[in-house]
Amino acid sequence: MLDKFYEQIGANSHVPVVIICIAIMLLMGFLGTRITKLLKLPNVTAYILVGILLGPYCFDLVPEYVSSGMDFISDIALAFIAFSVGEYFRFSTLKKNGPQVVVITLFEALLASVLVFVLTFFILRLGLAFSIILAALASATAPASTMMTIRQTHARGDFVDTLFSVVALDDVVSLLAYSVAVSVALASLGNGFSASDVLLPIAWNIMMIAIGIGCGFLLKFLMAKRSTDNRLIVSIALLFAICGIGAAVDVSPLLGCMAMGTVYINISGDDKLFKQLNYFSPPILLLFFVKSGIGFRLDALVSTGHSLGGVPLLVIGILYFFVRIAGKYLGAFAGCAIVKKPKNVRNYLGLALSPQAGVAIGLAALGARVLGGDTGSMLETIILSSSILYELVGPALAKLSLYLSGSYGARAPAAVGEGGEGAEGAETAKKPPTREEQVASLKEQLCSIQKQLAVKEYARSPEEEAFLEATEPPEPDEASETSAGAEYNRRKFINKR
Repeated sequence: MLDKFYEQIGANSHVPVVIICIAIMLLMGFLGTRITKLLKLPNVTAYILVGILLGPYCFDLVPEYVSSGMDFISDIALAFIAFSVGEYFRFSTLKKNGPQVVVITLFEALLASVLVFVLTFFILRLGLAFSIILAALASATAPASTMMTIRQTHARGDFVDTLFSVVALDDVVSLLAYSVAVSVALASLGNGFSASDVLLPIAWNIMMIAIGIGCGFLLKFLMAKRSTDNRLIVSIALLFAICGIGAAVDVSPLLGCMAMGTVYINISGDDKLFKQLNYFSPPILLLFFVKSGIGFRLDALVSTGHSLGGVPLLVIGILYFFVRIAGKYLGAFAGCAIVKKPKNVRNYLGLALSPQAGVAIGLAALGARVLGGDTGSMLETIILSSSILYELVGPALAKLSLYLSGSYGARAPAAVGEGGEGAEGAETAKKPPTREEQVASLKEQLCSIQKQLAVKEYARSPEEEAFLEATEPPEPDEASETSAGAEYNRRKFINKR
């Protein structure tokens, strides 16, 4: 559509074309979110759909050499996603449920993979390499949609705590499963299979975890007394370094970046850095998802002529969509039953684990490189098409599970007492609070008041800010009496407000 224009401005260099295409991708991605916001759909859905519109099967606004030259965006975007997932991998939260969460996560992640593998390899006969990689991708869950739904509903309770922990561990399991799956796939496509084909990638991933742990401690050391700009520079530099090391040994940087985020949040408790990166990363994530949409093989999905092992790609995508949801639900149900979780958690946890987007799409892009050719493109097409469906129905299912479990609304834990759900919580609510509980409640109220005062003090007009700046205490080498007087005037002014 813009071929002649691109030829004119790119006669001497591709740089103008690349810059203009990035501008188009960013602008169209933003406009797409205006529509999905009205429909109360996640931004990821808008980005993927915009990418399809910009791709070769619709308006063809982005040349192929531009999108193919942006492969590094996938690694960088996955680094940000994995680091943000580490924020929810808090040891204090995991200690509440402990081994129970591990059992639930293993069941819901691996059962989804097993069912998808049985479908694709034994029933549809799609080949070992394709089947095992697709099965590994089925274990991944999109944390962003689930976390966004929890924040919007202000849900709380045992169900939410369990969900947080399971989602945090889920991607760890899926990354390990993907590493093993890629090793087996490469062996099946090569000249035989050996133990080193599996053990070597696992060793590389262990190395990435060790590097991520080291970077987490280094990040804590470097964050001391840094300005906002320098905090971003240091953290992004370490994330890029992990990406570069992973690319050098042909291993996903996800585990390393997740380990870095996990170590940092647990040793520092500083969630402000994650918020700062969340303000910085949206353009990168937008480009990543739009680029994924541009690579979407729309013709292969809807055309009966495109098939894998004689099975139309559309049929594979639909079956994968439903079988994965069934595996997630049944696995979560079985895991909760084994660890004797309450009924409200056991019956509805699987519904909240259905979303699939960021991690799965990134791993699909890496898996497509491994498989190569039409097979790799078909793998990415299936994941992208199913991700759109998951992002359409996933947030709704997550919200439904939160409501049915009594995690928000009239049946939220606060309505029956903080001690638990149902009858157990009601019994706790009837008991009069002890002296220790009264003191703890008073401390929470005081902390809440302090936070409110801090917010009010921060939200000053420019005139107030200028006045307070003038009353700030002088440098430490000034006379202490002057310093004390300035501080007294400043506090006196604030109190009058």
